[in-house]
Amino acid sequence: MITKNKFASKYTVNQNTHSAFEIVKDFQNGKQSPSEYLNDLFSNIEKLNPELNALTSIQKDYAYEKAKLLEKSSHKMELPLFGVPIIIKENIQKIGFPVECASKILKGYKGQYDATVVSSLENAGAILIGTANMDEFAMGSANEHSCHGVVRNPHNTSRVSGGSSGGSAVACAAGFAPITFGSDTGGSVRQPAGFCGIYGIKPTYGRVSRFGLVAFGSSLDQISPFARNVKDLDTVMSIVAHEDANDSTSLKGSYKSKLGSVTLKGKTVGVLRSILKQGVDDNVMKEFLTLEENLKKQGVKFIDIEIPSLEHTLSVYYLIACAEASTNLSRFDGIRFGHRAQNSEDLFDLYCKTRSEGFGKEVKRRIMLGTFSLSAGFYDAFYGKAQAVRELMSKQFDEVFETVDYIYLPTSPASAFEFGINAFDPIKEYLYDVFTIPANLIGVPGISVPANVPKGSLPVGLQFLAKRGNDAELLAFAEVLEKESLVGTTSLE
Repeated sequence: MITKNKFASKYTVNQNTHSAFEIVKDFQNGKQSPSEYLNDLFSNIEKLNPELNALTSIQKDYAYEKAKLLEKSSHKMELPLFGVPIIIKENIQKIGFPVECASKILKGYKGQYDATVVSSLENAGAILIGTANMDEFAMGSANEHSCHGVVRNPHNTSRVSGGSSGGSAVACAAGFAPITFGSDTGGSVRQPAGFCGIYGIKPTYGRVSRFGLVAFGSSLDQISPFARNVKDLDTVMSIVAHEDANDSTSLKGSYKSKLGSVTLKGKTVGVLRSILKQGVDDNVMKEFLTLEENLKKQGVKFIDIEIPSLEHTLSVYYLIACAEASTNLSRFDGIRFGHRAQNSEDLFDLYCKTRSEGFGKEVKRRIMLGTFSLSAGFYDAFYGKAQAVRELMSKQFDEVFETVDYIYLPTSPASAFEFGINAFDPIKEYLYDVFTIPANLIGVPGISVPANVPKGSLPVGLQFLAKRGNDAELLAFAEVLEKESLVGTTSLE
């Protein structure tokens, strides 16, 4: 277990002292300047990151330059993220920042433009300070599939961080930034949020622009934030969740906060009890049932629900995700950018050698699966059927949401596991996303909240899903849980 002196710095002990809301107030009131804050912050990062390996780049010069410009600004009271440091996953475009996607095939590649999310953050006064480690091309559930090496969980460095946005989750949990960004394709923000004891939300598909995100599964991907408290998530959603002409899947309108508008009494929560009967670790089930009982005492009604198509969740997801991945990753051929193999005999040989050298095992596995499912003679039998079941699943969820306000699930069947235990069985690793995948398949918002685990225990994430478009209400619900001390960021003490 991590000792207090090592990781329980002033940036991680108290979630309020490292919240974006508190930082902005201090900067605007003149208690501290953004540059002064960055001095201490970078010192903290440089001390802890070598062991955690959460960040792949630290953009100190850029951050200090932005801080100086903000300090001279006459509009600091108008900027909701004035001076707030933020870290982005290495698959989000930012001019001059590495966008390597933790893959050898993109080694040395830097952002050529700013993602819409990045522009929105900077227009609100945020300071981007670095890029976060990840599973290669966002494919993984442990952050073990990265050319930069594994990311270690700050609660126990022998355990994984979760993935694929493990670097962003650890950076937030360890106090490198109050808000960090990842991408969630099948749980890649919610699952590491659960493993690291913080909050992570996957918005409704299309609510946050994907412009500037390196695509894995285009119909599943969603840029998503981490934070140590709900108010920070709500603040950042108010900034990045809006319509974008550069993204054809972007939803009209924008996110409007509803914090303070939700009460627990009278809410109805559906529980998929039948899928929790096996495969869920005892410590996770204990926290799941504890929160359920505490919510009942607050007037929340729980009902058992059934969604028959969920038995096909993993099959449907991996057919669709791998098919879309094989298509999206076909652009990495050694011709236009990134790694190029040497001594090739012809163009075909160049393609083969480049992709063989550049892609890791997990990415190759998924490309092969996806290419097979899209091939002539197998399309209807695999990909076509997967899309049909996906549509059925969406209809069944819609029917359930006519009777309940939220659906309650564990974020993952287990807490963070030890490194290497799934090395010879990739299917076993896929199972850790079984409870998060449905939200991506049907496009609804989902949030992972940290359970109140006993001191010294590994974090446990608990998940709530809401109707499409009900992102603000979902966050307002989570805020009540937090205010009532039913959930809360897991301390590193």
